[in-house]
Amino acid sequence: MPRPRKPRFVCQHPLISAFFPKEGSLDDSLGEVILSVEGLEAIRLVDLEDLDQEDAAGRMNVSRPTFSRILSEARAVVAEALVNGKILRIEGGTYELCPIKCSKRGVGRGFRGCSFRGCKKELWS
Repeated sequence: MPRPRKPRFVCQHPLISAFFPKEGSLDDSLGEVILSVEGLEAIRLVDLEDLDQEDAAGRMNVSRPTFSRILSEARAVVAEALVNGKILRIEGGTYELCPIKCSKRGVGRGFRGCSFRGCKKELWS
């Protein structure tokens, strides 16, 4: 029996759950592909926040080889949707939201953001 999968940390739920091609119908005749929430987080960390894979793996609480696999699978799903004109749905996966641990709180400082594993995400800004 395989060991249970360790949950990955994701900083936020996706804002949008699906993307559709502009041309064509919105039914399932186009076909669809599923991008996991942790796959989207991997793409966000590397391609949007410009982190290297080692730092991004730490933020998601996985090893670097596991992160590389998640990223590769996510990019393949996105490429299939774009090239073949398929519906891209973002759902599922084994993940937890990042725990918020701010070490910069104090008198006169206010709430400046998340310091979890080097996360510099500003909250409520």
